[in-house]
Amino acid sequence: MAELINLLSYPFMTRALITGTAISFCAALLGVILVLKRYSMIGHGLADVAFCAVSMAVALGLSPTQHIFVTLPVVVTASFIIMSLTRKGGKGDVAIGMVSTGALSLGIIITSLSKGFNVDVYNYMFGSILASSDNDMYMSIVLVLVVLMMFVVFYNRLFLITYDESFAEASGINVNFYQFLISFLTALTIVIGMRIMGTLLISSLIIFPAVTSRRLVKSFRSLVLLSSIISVVCFLTGLFASYFSDLPTGASIVGANIAVCIIVTLCTLRKE
Repeated sequence: MAELINLLSYPFMTRALITGTAISFCAALLGVILVLKRYSMIGHGLADVAFCAVSMAVALGLSPTQHIFVTLPVVVTASFIIMSLTRKGGKGDVAIGMVSTGALSLGIIITSLSKGFNVDVYNYMFGSILASSDNDMYMSIVLVLVVLMMFVVFYNRLFLITYDESFAEASGINVNFYQFLISFLTALTIVIGMRIMGTLLISSLIIFPAVTSRRLVKSFRSLVLLSSIISVVCFLTGLFASYFSDLPTGASIVGANIAVCIIVTLCTLRKE
């Protein structure tokens, strides 16, 4: 206990704890909608775009604190493109695949032509406790407040959009607005969280908690609550495990999510 208290006295650990908890919470809430609407892979697609944007920022010689000025507009624009293609053609998987592979290949080319895979690019790919900054922490706090407010104020509309989009449109709800709002908030979650989780693993925060929760509960409200709890608990478990065991942060958090998902799946299979 004394060692844990001492650990929290380090500024980098406090930043990682606050930022990661907020991002895990946001990713879980948004993930419920994305998974139920079968848009879950949008997180993976945007993470690949984020890698491309980071490669561009590094090639331009920007400092780590300035990377967000490149990554944020690029990832948000990509999220709107993906959502627009999905809304028009109904081919969400195709749109995500096209944007994802295109961005990833472009990012690799930019990286190889510039400084190669240096420490900054490596940390963004796999995540690092030390990478989180004060700005990340402040933005994550604002983001979690915005996402919470959206779910509280527009809960009924989000419920309708998730389960019956046609009925929502017939009821006069601007479905496009909420779809793009969710896409925008997902992009912000990816950009802020990729420092800790890494671009290769950040999408797991969107997918695993929602998938695990669906094995245990059925109602939308219960899914939202349980998914957020699982996500935060797995993040904290993975974060402390990575520190005490000297393991990669993002991989440890994903490992915790996978372990919980497997345990829940095995337990529910027995009941079935």
